Amino acid sequence: MKSANLGFPRIGRNREWKKALEAFWSGKLEEQDLHAELKRIRLGNLKLQQDKGVEVIPVGDFTYYDHILDLAVMFGLIPQRFGYTGGTPDLSVYYAMARGNRDAAAFEMTKWFNTNYHYIVPELGELQPKLTRNQPLEAYREAKAELGIEGRPVIVGPYTFLKLSKGYSPDQLQAWIDRLLPLYIQVLQELAAEGAEWVQIDEPILCVSLSVEEIGQVSQIYNKLAQEVPGIKLFLQTYFEAVDHYKAVTELPVHGIGLDFVHDHGQNLQSIRELGFPQDKLLGAGLIDGRSIWRADLKSKLDVLNVLTEVISADRLLIQPSSTLLHVPFSAAGEQKLDPVLRGALAFAEEKLEELVLLAKAGQSGYEAISNEAAAVEQARQALQQSSARHREQVEAGIAGLASQPTSRPDSYAVRRGIQEKRWNLPLLPTTTIGSFPQTPEVRSARQKWRKGEWSNERYETFIQEQIAEWIKIQDDLGLDVFVHGEFERTDMVEFFGEKFAGFAFTANGWVQSYGSRCVKPPIIYGDVDWTAPITVAETVYAQSLTDKPVKGMLTGPVTILNWSFVRDDKSREEVAYQIALALRQEVEALEAAGIGMIQVDEPALREGLPLKREQWAAYLDWAVKAFRLSTSTVKNETQVHTHMCYSEFHDIIDSINALDADVISIETSRSHGELIGSFEENTYDKGIGLGVYDIHSPRVPSVEEMSVMIDRALNVLSPDQFWINPDCGLKTRKYEETVAALRVMVEATEQARSKYGK
Repeated sequence: MKSANLGFPRIGRNREWKKALEAFWSGKLEEQDLHAELKRIRLGNLKLQQDKGVEVIPVGDFTYYDHILDLAVMFGLIPQRFGYTGGTPDLSVYYAMARGNRDAAAFEMTKWFNTNYHYIVPELGELQPKLTRNQPLEAYREAKAELGIEGRPVIVGPYTFLKLSKGYSPDQLQAWIDRLLPLYIQVLQELAAEGAEWVQIDEPILCVSLSVEEIGQVSQIYNKLAQEVPGIKLFLQTYFEAVDHYKAVTELPVHGIGLDFVHDHGQNLQSIRELGFPQDKLLGAGLIDGRSIWRADLKSKLDVLNVLTEVISADRLLIQPSSTLLHVPFSAAGEQKLDPVLRGALAFAEEKLEELVLLAKAGQSGYEAISNEAAAVEQARQALQQSSARHREQVEAGIAGLASQPTSRPDSYAVRRGIQEKRWNLPLLPTTTIGSFPQTPEVRSARQKWRKGEWSNERYETFIQEQIAEWIKIQDDLGLDVFVHGEFERTDMVEFFGEKFAGFAFTANGWVQSYGSRCVKPPIIYGDVDWTAPITVAETVYAQSLTDKPVKGMLTGPVTILNWSFVRDDKSREEVAYQIALALRQEVEALEAAGIGMIQVDEPALREGLPLKREQWAAYLDWAVKAFRLSTSTVKNETQVHTHMCYSEFHDIIDSINALDADVISIETSRSHGELIGSFEENTYDKGIGLGVYDIHSPRVPSVEEMSVMIDRALNVLSPDQFWINPDCGLKTRKYEETVAALRVMVEATEQARSKYGK
């Protein structure tokens, strides 16, 4: 029985990876220095795993931006618009695909299964794949030469890669399998020739709801790989859920299979009990939660391991995390400012390596071999469970009385719409933004000085008001119709609210990668969530005092706060969502009482929380919609409730979006080239809606013509009377100049559209 890892955070102990990438993009770091710095981080990650005693170490999980983008580039799947002419693509092509440039729009970006990580979506189209380099081979060679590590190369499998790509029809999938398989075979053959014994092929797609026909295609792929590359052992890794077609998957001609025993709802373990496990394969037992920051209950994990050893001999077991550790922060060692009771219950990536080694030790030598460590873990877990933070009477009473809480507005949208139109008298195709404006170095520096105590509260408040006033004037000069205050006082849209609610804690360095170099520091929901005082009222009221145009109050919704936080593991996510919703409702009511008549409650992560199994969607969507409505349903008819959602794939949950009963919704669609618009050809949507007309993730400023195309496509299926025009997301990551330029173009495109569609 050995310990094994599946992947490690790329960003470095102190986000060195992020800083290097951004320095390179801004011209402050030469390319050779970028390569040297990323190599230092990459080898440091491997050395840490080696030093912790992990016996099977993955290589090739590191990336310069995104692992799916790496595959697209490695296979030469590069559209002509990026100027690629052949050979090994350089970094300018690679980063243009991820971020766009002056001449070419970036690839679409969307969520990685049901995580908070977002990957770059390959565009296949009419491209002909070819191998431009063998990155797994390069990673294997480097680890062996530099550290003497006989690593296990990692590559995302062909079926997952194709299922996550776009630009082909379902009936073309088989043709694409036939095109890609020879390249995978070449990669594996070259690894075998180099002496690699094992290769980890990640196929998390096997944990979604697949048909028998689709499983047949998977079988075809792995039969072909086994036939063509007999000299290497394939370790098929699944994660994030249970494998539905357990028998078919375990019969694939591979030498090992990794299963998730954390997020499988007990299904994987039940399948092993009922159907057994092949005697000629290794089992990677995903026992340590790769997505949670809580210390594992080692005794309960060992109980699962004991069940497995009744079916599988110990020498065929690998003790693994349930998924790559990409989704948790690097290390909890530096979190000395946290309450000791909370800190004692935490385990980030570095600590999870230790848990893997401990479990493997217990599996080899019995529980007594780790009894002292296990007892210490249990003591820390119980100390947190018994803390007063987890037993707030007011919150418990609110949850107990949920049945009596309002979850519907006073009247229907049809009634509210007329009341709101009379109050606001907005022009056709009203323009607005999603909420945030650029967080300049000056803004970040001011916040840091205030947090360190170098600035007084009064000085910081004055600075924030100056920023608000500047951007209210900019919005007025640009001719926008509905303003925002800019959120200059906020760091992260979830962290900001968590800092004001009871039940949240914040780390000093608990960063995780969201997309590209964008890192977030998720709050920790460790106790009962409660509202203690107004959070957003002062800044919003101040902004409104500077203009006659409406200023939206900006809140983050309960489901997004839940999904973008590390959540306590002693209560259901549903109950925690209701706690957050009841707290947010008090903030909504405080804004309305202060005279704010438009309130935006953003739910960009609503779809991210969807279970991987379709049969579980309805239950999740029911409570997610209920949580949103709990937070917004007590306002008057004349108060206009907005919401915003990120990324486009909403056609299959359009009924739930409608059920939110928001008066206006904005949805990010620009990177998907307006594909969501097709949903409204098949579904009736009668409320206000804005489909983002330009991509804020790219620094390029689109033309009036580009935005006009997006507007025209939307108005083919939506009424001009219900359509709003806005960017596709918040603007905090953009620079001042490009923000103003893009918004000016947006207003010009709107004016043209008003002339075209006006009555």
